[in-house]
Amino acid sequence: MDIRIDTHVHTIASGHAYSVLSDYVRVAVEKGIEMFALTDHGPAMPGSPHLYHLANQVVIPEVMDGVEILKGVEANIIDYDGEIDIPNYILKSLDIVLASLHPPCLEAGTVEENTSALTNAIRSGKIDIIGHPGNPAFEIDIYEVVRCAKEYNVALEINSGSFRGSRVTSWDNCVDIARACKEIGTFVTTGSDSHLHCHLGEFGKIYKIFEEVDFPLELVVTESKEKLKEFLSSRR
Repeated sequence: MDIRIDTHVHTIASGHAYSVLSDYVRVAVEKGIEMFALTDHGPAMPGSPHLYHLANQVVIPEVMDGVEILKGVEANIIDYDGEIDIPNYILKSLDIVLASLHPPCLEAGTVEENTSALTNAIRSGKIDIIGHPGNPAFEIDIYEVVRCAKEYNVALEINSGSFRGSRVTSWDNCVDIARACKEIGTFVTTGSDSHLHCHLGEFGKIYKIFEEVDFPLELVVTESKEKLKEFLSSRR
């Protein structure tokens, strides 16, 4: 397996990341990454950029040094009703929208509350991808989330950054999510959640999860640029 698309990348603008766009483009060329998504954090995350930063991504070329760049955001889910911290006028200007649960933005609740936060965000029609749903800080009903994502054509992320940072105990959850997605037919995406350019496209552990559950490649929306574009177009 050789996936060359990364849908979860942070720049220095996120406040706790350490690379700039040109760093990522250079590493993408070196690694053969064909496309990546800029997904700096929404404003509810401490240290995050102003909304103007997200809106002004229109100045970024669609292609730099042969690498395609998607303009996006990792929105923060801010309540159990699934509300996110990005207004609609910003969302309309973006190519791709992730939404995730983060402790600084929402206190972890019960399984039912955490599950409601994700499923309500999915049902809102505002997001394309749920970021790191395997986060052990937010215990969820995996099958309910996976079924909801399938119904509303939202992809669930297998997040390789989880295995090198604060969510290192999420392995079993990610395996269970991949297994449920395979069973139900829910799309997944591959995100490095890189906060440093050298981590771009590091999917080795994601491949191991796919191998463990014998995950079907047809459900991986990052299998090719065309497939991801078709998925995002269907979301629009």
